[in-house]
Amino acid sequence: MGEGASRARVVILGGGFAGLEAAKALAAAPVEVTLIDRQNHHLFQPLLYQVATAALAPADVAWPIRGVLSDQRNARVLMAEAGGIDLAARRVRTTAGEFAYDFLVVATGATHAYFGHDDWAAFAPGLKRIEDATAIRRRILMAFERAELEDEAAARQALTTFVVVGGGPTGVEMAGAIADIARHALPPDFRRVDPAAARVLLIEAGPRILPAFPEALSAYAQRALTRMGVEVRTGTAVTGVDAAGVLLGGERVAAGAVVWAAGVQASPAGSWLGAAHDRAGRVEVGPDLTVPGHPEVFVVGDTAAAKTEAGRPIPGLAPAAKQMGRFAGETIAARVGGRSAPVRFRYRHQGDLATIGRKAAIVSFGRLTLTGFLGWAFWSVVHVYFLIGLRNRIAVALSWLWDYVTFGRKSRLITEPARG
Repeated sequence: MGEGASRARVVILGGGFAGLEAAKALAAAPVEVTLIDRQNHHLFQPLLYQVATAALAPADVAWPIRGVLSDQRNARVLMAEAGGIDLAARRVRTTAGEFAYDFLVVATGATHAYFGHDDWAAFAPGLKRIEDATAIRRRILMAFERAELEDEAAARQALTTFVVVGGGPTGVEMAGAIADIARHALPPDFRRVDPAAARVLLIEAGPRILPAFPEALSAYAQRALTRMGVEVRTGTAVTGVDAAGVLLGGERVAAGAVVWAAGVQASPAGSWLGAAHDRAGRVEVGPDLTVPGHPEVFVVGDTAAAKTEAGRPIPGLAPAAKQMGRFAGETIAARVGGRSAPVRFRYRHQGDLATIGRKAAIVSFGRLTLTGFLGWAFWSVVHVYFLIGLRNRIAVALSWLWDYVTFGRKSRLITEPARG
């Protein structure tokens, strides 16, 4: 089927930031869009840690994909899981059958990386899906419940020790949020155990936390975490994880819950495409985000090992994924419409943000840096703005305001895991 055909078939794998942006960029194009995702919802991952620490409910940070695209008449949404791609036949294999395409956008994201120790996953869940967040919330809250039943002080101390592995934005935000809930939200609820005495450790193998930020902001974040009672250990590698806690070289740290925020691994898209990929599995794409030799196949978001014009890796951030998805959609629309398409994706870095806890965050926009309450207020406004839908913006803003005034956490629910 030629690029000038009236109704080119565009298949998009993944309904995350990149996939949704690609679909929306094709709204006015003469194409048939099929978006396939194994979940029925789009997730705002930057706030997922707040679900894990009981500040927000899952519905506050997720929206049905069908609802997001319901007004786009040329788009349909299918709930299925991709399992392979036949480049020669231009077909995608899924659990719902095969789908032919004229253009393919692969935006299947990434999952947790345990650096060859996948057996650790059972004891140290990562944070990529709603199910991960509710599982972590259950582990944290259950640790306090179990500690309340313990007679031995040493056992209570072990249960109320929490270890976060990885000093990037997710790890910093998780550690700060756990400290906040332990010191502010939970103490009135317990009689035997003192949640405010909980021990929170943030473990980073590198020389400093938040390595993508300027060194001064990284140092500020470490000082802020320390003031909150978080023990920050840099230059420390985790050598073992089990049901009882973690090993840090020869030191064992008993813990009630361990959270993994140390690395990511791309989806199997690289093997599906038979394309070159980096150590994390991200597909090495050309300047226009297509697979070399296949101009009809775009790889975007966390699945792509894309680089700037200067040769620097494009970071795995939500704004970058949205820009790549929009570029892919607009490029397809231009090619189908017979217009000249851009030959290079140009990434526009919109800054780095990370919240450290109640009233503390860091913001880096070129020469502009913000810290403390001002940084936290800016971080809050930005994240509310980028949520989908007025209802969610109002719900999250009101939840944060209530938590700020009352020190409460509205979603302190322990739910049982799903049974097969």
